[in-house]
Amino acid sequence: MSESKQKAMSKLWILPPLIIGIVLVVMSKNSAKTPTLGEITEATQTVRSISLQAVDFKPIATGYGTVQPAKTWKAIAQVSGRIVHLDESLKDGIFVKKGETLVNIDPADYELALIRARSKLAELKVEQKNSQASLEIEQQNLVLATKEYQRLQRLTKQGSTSKSSRDAAQRTMLSSQAAVQNYQNTIALYPTKQKSLELDAQQAQRDLANTEIKAPFDLNITAMDIEKNQYVPKGQHLFSGNSVDRVEIISYVSLEQLKRLFFKQNLTVDMDTLTNNLPNMIGFMPVVRLDMGNGEFAEWKAEFVRFSDEVDVQTRTMGVVIQVTDPLKKIIPGIRPPLSKGMFVEVTIAGKAHQGVIVIPRSSIHHNKVYLMNEDNRLALRDVQVSFHQQDKSVIQSGLKAGERLVLSDLVPALEGMLLSTQSEVK
Repeated sequence: MSESKQKAMSKLWILPPLIIGIVLVVMSKNSAKTPTLGEITEATQTVRSISLQAVDFKPIATGYGTVQPAKTWKAIAQVSGRIVHLDESLKDGIFVKKGETLVNIDPADYELALIRARSKLAELKVEQKNSQASLEIEQQNLVLATKEYQRLQRLTKQGSTSKSSRDAAQRTMLSSQAAVQNYQNTIALYPTKQKSLELDAQQAQRDLANTEIKAPFDLNITAMDIEKNQYVPKGQHLFSGNSVDRVEIISYVSLEQLKRLFFKQNLTVDMDTLTNNLPNMIGFMPVVRLDMGNGEFAEWKAEFVRFSDEVDVQTRTMGVVIQVTDPLKKIIPGIRPPLSKGMFVEVTIAGKAHQGVIVIPRSSIHHNKVYLMNEDNRLALRDVQVSFHQQDKSVIQSGLKAGERLVLSDLVPALEGMLLSTQSEVK
């Protein structure tokens, strides 16, 4: 085969692959579609969200304070004398019942004083009786003396008797008048004297009663300061006692927290409310908590009593006085100890529950705005007004309503209208 024929045959072998390639290119162009703008895929942000609901909500305030007895009694000697009886068990920390005799001061001098006062009163009554009888006699003498003087005065005018006899009769009459007047004055003073002696007797009776010192209420003895046979002057401190029927805690709470306790309360405060009905009107429900260590707390239900009389200007806190009744009856060994004087406790105060309140996580608020997912699953920014924050929650005053979907995720950047998709709803 000639060289020219070989070159022609090699060119022919190139044609089939070339033709096949051209056919494939044409087919691919015919089958491809030009992309449209609507088919461009939009970026979607996956977020956590919740559906808003109107709920029942209780505002809560927290403060701290020290346990104190509701009443403290100081036994003060009201009379002087030697202590003749002192219960040997009377020591600091001992519990005693109401009416129990604790101390006796020697009553001998006060018994004598009472006897003397009563004797003087009896003597006065006898003296008053005698004076009354003497007055009646002198009044009769005065009647006779007056008649005699009048008779002699008539005879003197008739010349039947001397003037000296008439004058003597007149002196007798005047003397009887003076005696009657003296007795009347003396008798007039008897009521005053009797009252004075009765007061002396009453004072002697009180002094005698004060030689015996009894417990005025159930109490716990503290600050024992006497011994048996010791002489005590009037006014000396003997010992003290704390009531055990209830204890009080002055819990210092910030003004901001106190304000939230009056959320949605339209109160009309007058003197009757302040003195008689304040606890019932505001409806506080306090709970006392004592840290037992290891994350355990002992709790007592308490009652609101009153507010303290001043605000601490440095800490901007106000004292809220609460009380726990019968703390000794609420002891649970190993779980709830006696609520004793000096314990430092936490007081949580719940206000009245309110219905239909929108409450959201505090972290979902971004510079007074929240993120919402609208019906088209797009981001909407909304301004809100917050009534107050409580721990990790915020109570909304306006700007949100039940049924709207709140976005909890922190979006960076947060662009109005951006497409969202949600994870499983947060409960």
